[in-house]
Amino acid sequence: MNATDRTPADLLRSALAADPGRPLVTFYDDATGERVELSVATFANWVAKTANLLQGDLAAQPGDRVALLLPAHWQTAVWLLACASVGTVADVGGNPAAADVVVSGPDTLDAARACRGERIALALRPLGGRFPQRPEGFADYAVEVPGQGDRFAPFAPVDPEEPALIVAGREFSAAEVVERARAETTEAGTRVLSGLPYDTWDGLVAGLYGPLATGGSVILCRNLAELDEDALARRVESEKATALRR
Repeated sequence: MNATDRTPADLLRSALAADPGRPLVTFYDDATGERVELSVATFANWVAKTANLLQGDLAAQPGDRVALLLPAHWQTAVWLLACASVGTVADVGGNPAAADVVVSGPDTLDAARACRGERIALALRPLGGRFPQRPEGFADYAVEVPGQGDRFAPFAPVDPEEPALIVAGREFSAAEVVERARAETTEAGTRVLSGLPYDTWDGLVAGLYGPLATGGSVILCRNLAELDEDALARRVESEKATALRR
């Protein structure tokens, strides 16, 4: 990674320049059996499309608050980096009524309707599938994102010192996210298997920011408690994980 990177979006650009083909996010849902592996290039493409949707169709601007009512999931990781690319504040589990945009999974749609701004719903189905029927009052992410551009350029440069993330009531600037992720992930190239939720800083640094900041990768496991210890050990071995967080 580049020592000059100051925002999470900078980290992703550096990862893309260094080795676009290496795995970055491998996602498991142990309640459904889903597995998805995203290379740096594929992940960055999803981020670019989502950032274009956020900045263009949703008219989000730097400093706007985006409430992310989503579990630990590969699409949540995409949204976190899309917010960083635009310069909006990703408010993980935040109050929709105080947000300019809300991004909701299928289980939080009722709460998300408190948002008076733009509303996006994610079905969180395998392979990024759409809802069988679009939830009333929401745009379906899986319908809206495919047609977005594959390259993204922000309308205004992202200021590393401005707020970028809110999680568990704590606000971080973009630069703080990068600095703390580097400081707390000491071994470069670590392949982390994380079963932690995304609603704490520890979950975010293990499940996204730490590996991204240090040239590593993450095996992000939703519903990891479904596995017994033998099955978990087999996954650690098969995925060549070098660190376990749960």
